[in-house]
Amino acid sequence: MTSNPILRFGLAANRLHHETYGAALFQWLEQSAAGIRELGMEFYTVGRTFDAIERSDLLAGYGGLVRYPFGREGGLMKLVARVTEGGNGAESFDGAIYLIDPVDPSSIFPEALALKRQCITHGRPFVSTLMGAIEWVEIERLCAGLAPDPALKSLFDFSGQTLALIAHDALKDNMVAFADQHFQVLSRFAGRVGTGTTSGRLNELAWSRGWPRDTPWVQPYLSGPLGGDAQIAELVLERRCQRVIFFEDPHVARQHEADIQLLERAVRVVTDKAACIASPAVAHKWAGAVRPLKA
Repeated sequence: MTSNPILRFGLAANRLHHETYGAALFQWLEQSAAGIRELGMEFYTVGRTFDAIERSDLLAGYGGLVRYPFGREGGLMKLVARVTEGGNGAESFDGAIYLIDPVDPSSIFPEALALKRQCITHGRPFVSTLMGAIEWVEIERLCAGLAPDPALKSLFDFSGQTLALIAHDALKDNMVAFADQHFQVLSRFAGRVGTGTTSGRLNELAWSRGWPRDTPWVQPYLSGPLGGDAQIAELVLERRCQRVIFFEDPHVARQHEADIQLLERAVRVVTDKAACIASPAVAHKWAGAVRPLKA
């Protein structure tokens, strides 16, 4: 247990990820239960997900697991309310882990979409894949000053991974600033891909920092509206892109919303092989945490 503030997260999982032994929820806890206990994290957990954890005994005797109602009784809606700032005197959540099965109809219910949107709006992590959940507990451990878990070294070996860098129009400056601040971390990746003008601006940044001008720092794909998100989704599905940092603007309606959701769904299809970060605040926290790690 550390002296750091208690971390409070919402937790839910679609049926696929908790109904059988070996499902994603249990794989996550097998990897991360020790870190959860070490940090004293609190998880406010929707009904069926809570029941599945209780049956598994993977957090046996742990007091930080709090039961919320079933989804049909408003459990996920209550998570959304707690992600926002200071409602009803209750402490706000620090993020949400929602292990999503992209073909489960409930994954696109309004409360599911609102949970992600509010996490982005308030700069909190919204984690929807197994790889992302394992990683985020470790990120919180690193931020708390704890020693890296040697069992997760391969997860942070970026030399064999590809990173997608994508930003909506209002956040392109934020993406360039992020890449500038964390250039050395992002350069550890075997490759980087991007869409439209974002990739062009990132290449200009890299060249200004001494990256060879005959080599793009970011491999450019089409803009999102012209199919760039779909192109990168295919890379994710083929296990050729493991991470997506996508600065989404939650306040603007997008005509190519279907393309954006396609990319998100692709990440969730390969839940154990990909992770997505969707806001500048979370991306900065991630990059700051992994910077000291040695390959």
